[in-house]
Amino acid sequence: MAARRAWLSRSGPGLLAGLTISALASPGLAAPTRHFAIARGDLAQALNAFSRQADIPVMTLADVRNRTSQGVSGLLTPEQALNRLIDGQNLRAVAAGGGYVLREAALPSPPPPIVRHAPPPEPTIEVDTVVVTGFRETMLHARDLKRRATGDTEMILAEDIAAFPDLNLAESLQRVPGMTISRDTGEGRQIALRGLGPDFTRAQLNGMEVSASTASGMDNRGSVSRTRAFDYSIFASELFNKVTVWKSYAVDQDEGGIGGTVELRTAKPFDYAGDKLAFSAKGLTNSATGTISPRLAALASRRWGDVGALVSVAYSENDANEYGYRNWGWTPVTFGAANVASTVDPAVANRLINATGTDRVAAPMAESYSSWFDHRTRLGVTVSLQYEPGTRVKLGADLLYGRLSNDRDEFSLAAAGDNPLTGDVKGTQRLRGAVIQGNSLVQADYSGGVDLRTEHKRSEDTTVFLQGAVNGEVQADKLRLRGIAGYSKSDFEGPVFDKIFLQASNKAFSYDLRGGEPVNAYGFDPADAAQWSLMRADTREDQVVNQFTTGRFDVDYQATPTLSIEGGAQYKSFRNDGYTRRGRSDYPAGTPAPQAVKELIFEKSLRQYIVGDIDATFARLGVNRDLSVADDLPGSDFSITEKTWSTYLMARAQGEADGKTWRGDLGLRYYDTDLISEGLVNTGVQMQPARIRSRYDGVLPALNLAVDLSPSVVGRLSINRNISRPSLADLRVAGNVNSAPFGGTISSGNPNLHPFLADAIEGTIETYQARAGYFAVSVFYKRMDSFITTATSAVPYGSTGYPPQFLAPGNGPDTIYTFVRPVNGDGASIRGVELALQRDFTFLPAPFDKLGFVGNVTHASGRSNAVVDGQSVMLDLFQLSRWTSNATLYYETPRWGARISSAYRSGYLDSAGGNDSIGTGYKASNNIDLAAHYNTAGGLRIVLEGVNLTDEPITQYSDITEKRLTARTVSGRTFTLGVTYEF
Repeated sequence: MAARRAWLSRSGPGLLAGLTISALASPGLAAPTRHFAIARGDLAQALNAFSRQADIPVMTLADVRNRTSQGVSGLLTPEQALNRLIDGQNLRAVAAGGGYVLREAALPSPPPPIVRHAPPPEPTIEVDTVVVTGFRETMLHARDLKRRATGDTEMILAEDIAAFPDLNLAESLQRVPGMTISRDTGEGRQIALRGLGPDFTRAQLNGMEVSASTASGMDNRGSVSRTRAFDYSIFASELFNKVTVWKSYAVDQDEGGIGGTVELRTAKPFDYAGDKLAFSAKGLTNSATGTISPRLAALASRRWGDVGALVSVAYSENDANEYGYRNWGWTPVTFGAANVASTVDPAVANRLINATGTDRVAAPMAESYSSWFDHRTRLGVTVSLQYEPGTRVKLGADLLYGRLSNDRDEFSLAAAGDNPLTGDVKGTQRLRGAVIQGNSLVQADYSGGVDLRTEHKRSEDTTVFLQGAVNGEVQADKLRLRGIAGYSKSDFEGPVFDKIFLQASNKAFSYDLRGGEPVNAYGFDPADAAQWSLMRADTREDQVVNQFTTGRFDVDYQATPTLSIEGGAQYKSFRNDGYTRRGRSDYPAGTPAPQAVKELIFEKSLRQYIVGDIDATFARLGVNRDLSVADDLPGSDFSITEKTWSTYLMARAQGEADGKTWRGDLGLRYYDTDLISEGLVNTGVQMQPARIRSRYDGVLPALNLAVDLSPSVVGRLSINRNISRPSLADLRVAGNVNSAPFGGTISSGNPNLHPFLADAIEGTIETYQARAGYFAVSVFYKRMDSFITTATSAVPYGSTGYPPQFLAPGNGPDTIYTFVRPVNGDGASIRGVELALQRDFTFLPAPFDKLGFVGNVTHASGRSNAVVDGQSVMLDLFQLSRWTSNATLYYETPRWGARISSAYRSGYLDSAGGNDSIGTGYKASNNIDLAAHYNTAGGLRIVLEGVNLTDEPITQYSDITEKRLTARTVSGRTFTLGVTYEF
């Protein structure tokens, strides 16, 4: 072990459980005994084992290399055990910072300075048949790792297989202070950290940056995610035993995450003292589906001296059904005079017919009852090999395979036929009553003339993730060499995306969006098959491939016991490829066409209605499902390639000043990125292939300092500069046309965008109350130069240069389209404060002394300039919730435990809006979850979990002033019941 000051943690065997802080770190408290079993041998390894078994950190200010410990065994206080370990080594231990500091002793035979009472007689060892490895202990372990870090970090630890309580990793991460998640079909999907969205947060797996794409069944949520953001829903939480969230930046980290970095770690064989075999089996059900599906996991680890091997497998199935109300969006409308009956209030009629400019009324589009059913299957496999011949050489290899499959049936009943409610009303529709609130048409009643349609979409998609990495470490006296090389690939394929549309013509229809839940009424029975005829058939295919190739080499030179110099170089290649292909067949009313095969919607919805049987109807129609390059959606077939070389130099120092220990790092990182963007670009006349190459580089400084202000208080300060690269869609040269009956949207990228560049400063004060709890306050500020924002304008389609064949039927060159593209706007800043509290209620009388609470609250604010419909507006940063909080009340004994948790997120924006709406976003949400367990005497643990106990709705809106309803859906309550066991 290097001669340096270091907190000895479980960095070798047994890392997954972490460390806690003993009550003995505070003078005057009773000294509980623990069972120690530390063999004679290398002192560094013995101290590491002591930290693990005593749950107490040890810092060395002395050279412990080539020193031998006599070992220790039995029930002892931590002071007794530590004194015996260092006996005869000319060392002394001093309580500091919640742990112990080892220094060279002045005399060859050191006195026992930390023994505050006479050692008791050696008692007989007694081992309880119930081992406490529950929520409280894991939380204490994670808290202590946070305490000993230099920068601002958060950690989630799972000590045993299946110990993560949530459906996937995203839901586990939502408990971290400042962390929020987006949900889709009943599960978490992507994360935002301290108000910055998913594209600002890097994901790292086993030491390498990764990216993975999945899809949402809901168009309002972007469908396929082709972004830098990592979709955490791809992995079952059982595959990981440690997740670290780096909120502050140090130069030995990869650049690219202004928001922070989430580091995922799979289990390794040397995490365990010996062989390990564990499994879990659970059954899962959801109130919106009523089915029961399996959730299984197993882990096997074996050690043969210096060699270890581990395999873990996680498999699950889950039926989810999200259903509710959805509008396509909102748009300004003008009614023809003949379309408004005399029964409509004259003032309302006048506005609908004659209003212009800012007096125009916006109406919802398509007013739909919708359902999104998904049968989701996950499979994850990890393989880890380690070779550690002693303490100076460590070699390892990790393999990870993940597969997420979605098998969806989606349905909607919408006012979107040939005479729809998706724009101006000048067809056969006849309005007989209406209510306008502000500038929004929130209620409308049509006596007839509305053409409705149903949609049945059948889709199948799969994301396959592969990662392979090798790593090594060599310790040579004062020099430590480390290296890692690997490759990862995420391949999303959506080969099936079929739709059948049916139409019911000339119907009475009304909608009412006032109140908590929107309501539609129909002048006929939508469940009557005779009312519906074939309208359209669509096909689509998607593919998105992300690839990372990484190589990294680091050198650590121990200049003095309290100073190390680190440096390294890294090469990273990232490539993203993908496309979307579409086919469409229209069957206009009145023309001869085969009839659709019809059926009732067969998933839970707000009401029953007729849809098309896709397989039977496609077979009858002879629809071509085999799409080719000729069917590429313009702007979707593009590739982005980034190759980055980087190097860094950093000093790590530790010491003591005025009786206070401190630790810190200071360094510089240089990066050089070469970018190639390929695709189709709009020349103003036609679409042509293009290839644009750009390059940028920079230097990033960072300083992190932590000071143990007292044995129970830690202060931190971080100052750094970092970048976030623009999103993939923003960098494409390609353009994208989405046509619809009311017009549509054209979006294009901008390969000449500059990266986000942010200067950040943050400070933290943390107070630790031994094992009883802690309290922390953090303040942070980030200033971003040249913040990338979106420019949105309404223009005639003919002025865009896109070819007319991309227009929807009935549209022409003068049809107004929304044109959206990214631009480098003014800089933006974000500031905020975080409070975190954890407390065991040990001051209460039994049995209430087993209660405890952990919670946090974050307030963040940040705004940037956006261009919407040609005007400049200041909006909150996208994905920024001004208030977020988490709270968990828990009760835990050695035999059983339970906890209930709340995760609150205030409303936030997800786009700049457009089409007379300033901003679009989500309303506030609060999710309540429950977990409970019972430990049997034989080692079997029975587990019960409940997710989203209140069936919290997800509500989307348009326009920050009017808060016009876009969608309101629920996905039911999820419950799991099962067992875990380890050998």
